[in-house]
Amino acid sequence: MAKRKSSGKFSKQDEYFMRLAIGKAMQGIKKGQTPFGACIVKKGRAISCEHNIVWQSTDITAHGEICAIRSACKALKSIDLSGCTIYSTCEPCPMCFAACHWAGIDKIIYGAEIKDANKAGFNELKISNNEMKKKGKSTVKIQKDLLSSECKKLFDEWEKANKSKIY
Repeated sequence: MAKRKSSGKFSKQDEYFMRLAIGKAMQGIKKGQTPFGACIVKKGRAISCEHNIVWQSTDITAHGEICAIRSACKALKSIDLSGCTIYSTCEPCPMCFAACHWAGIDKIIYGAEIKDANKAGFNELKISNNEMKKKGKSTVKIQKDLLSSECKKLFDEWEKANKSKIY
């Protein structure tokens, strides 16, 4: 599918990959995990799609983006993820943004924002990806608000699941 590139509009392909991340986040919610998912794509093909497993693994760094990066690196047998785009259901936290930067990911596309995670009770640092990019002089491209309503609904689904534990 050809990508549309006009003033913040997203392609059907972008929506497809974000929906994979949303579906993965829903799988995580059903397993008692938090409502975050990420999908890494290279050359129009999903390389990895993971959800947050912080509680399952007792690893505070096991965010959806980190798990997807680990999986993509294994799949590609490389720590260099240049040429890749990560689709994240929520704006990556500073740790995840830094991991995307260090892995050489070309583009971050996200749905919900850090402030939405804060509203749901998560102890997020209030540093936006754009601020991290600017201060760190990162070259990663950032696009926000892809399927943001669907991504924000993940927080509601998580709360309804009655397994919700924050960190």
